[in-house]
Amino acid sequence: MNIFEHLSPVDEGLRYKRNDPNDLRWGDVMHQQAYEDADIVLLGCPQDMGVERNKGRVGAKDAPAAVRRAFYRLVALPGMAIFDAGDIMIQESLEATHDLHRSIVREMLRDGKQVVVLGGGNDTSYPDCSALSLESKQMLAFNVDAHFDVRADTLRNSGTPYRQLLEEGYIIPENFYEVAYQPFANSPVYVEYLDEMGVTTYSMRDVHERGIDRLFHAIIEAHHSVDAIFWGLDMDVVRAADAPGVSAVNPTGLTGEEFIQIASLAGSDPRSRLFEITEINPTYDIDERTCRLAAVAIYNFILGTT
Repeated sequence: MNIFEHLSPVDEGLRYKRNDPNDLRWGDVMHQQAYEDADIVLLGCPQDMGVERNKGRVGAKDAPAAVRRAFYRLVALPGMAIFDAGDIMIQESLEATHDLHRSIVREMLRDGKQVVVLGGGNDTSYPDCSALSLESKQMLAFNVDAHFDVRADTLRNSGTPYRQLLEEGYIIPENFYEVAYQPFANSPVYVEYLDEMGVTTYSMRDVHERGIDRLFHAIIEAHHSVDAIFWGLDMDVVRAADAPGVSAVNPTGLTGEEFIQIASLAGSDPRSRLFEITEINPTYDIDERTCRLAAVAIYNFILGTT
């Protein structure tokens, strides 16, 4: 599969260039990288069809461009081979878009890349996580999210990806963790569903009581035999004061610093093959606060890999 036949190149107007050899930014250097030489690849999925189906506020389709605009302004890390592959070409249906997205991600994983995905709606977790599952022997998966996203809807949407992944066998329940969920945002029906499936869940209160480092290190240590880790980070896990531009805003949640801390932890484990940020909605952002936070999280994920 020639993946570039199904990708739209990055709009050059997004690339910030300081043109200062003493202060290089990602916008100065990323266009100089080739896919073949890159260790990490950025991939956008600019759609929010699943958000609309889930009766959320649309706008996440604009997130990949907005996050890139913020990311390209950040100081470049020397010696890092990063390639921006652009955006997948959105298809007529959400299902067809997912099929294409999964095929492209699988090809990138086969090529030995660590993939950073810019959503889009959280339904992107379905093709991303299933792609990694198909390309690994045993996978550990995290959904860092205010919501479980295991709705029992017939038509797939931004609230169904992890139910699909569980019921289609892409995720082993004992290797899947729902982290930082908010009880006020999740039906008891779905708490019971996950408990019956054997999935471990940690509420926002659990995260704060245990501490991020302690919690994630304990989980990762308990799964030392896995060969791949999937990180699904939904931006609405962050409190509205730090991330107002999301599809489903929440008054409480992780701080921006805690969100970045998780990104750094993800980058520090070489088995982290796919790192995904979804549900950013630039339409409702304030001073690009949410997009800038996502950009810094990606920066710290990359920094963690060094």
